[in-house]
Amino acid sequence: MKYIANRKLLFSKKGSQVTKEMVVRISEPFIVDQGTVSFPVDGVVSGCRVEVEGLDEPAFDLYGMDSLQAVHLAANIEPFLERLSDKYDFFWVTGEPYFEE
Repeated sequence: MKYIANRKLLFSKKGSQVTKEMVVRISEPFIVDQGTVSFPVDGVVSGCRVEVEGLDEPAFDLYGMDSLQAVHLAANIEPFLERLSDKYDFFWVTGEPYFEE
């Protein structure tokens, strides 16, 4: 799989001082085949795979009406990280908090 963007971050489990590195990657957009999804597609609907290395979270696909929307949705990783923020604290590689408190 070819990746078009990534973001390196640090994370720690809530209550822990130990930080580890993680990398969020998004794939180049792909055309969605009808047999792989439960909604109608038209040969233009596209998806991007989002993978997280270093964190025990499964990869997932985000879909858009076209490749530009798929990239836009996949690149917006903040909602994904916010959902995990009850279990983890996230930091930029500089050590600054990823989310403002």
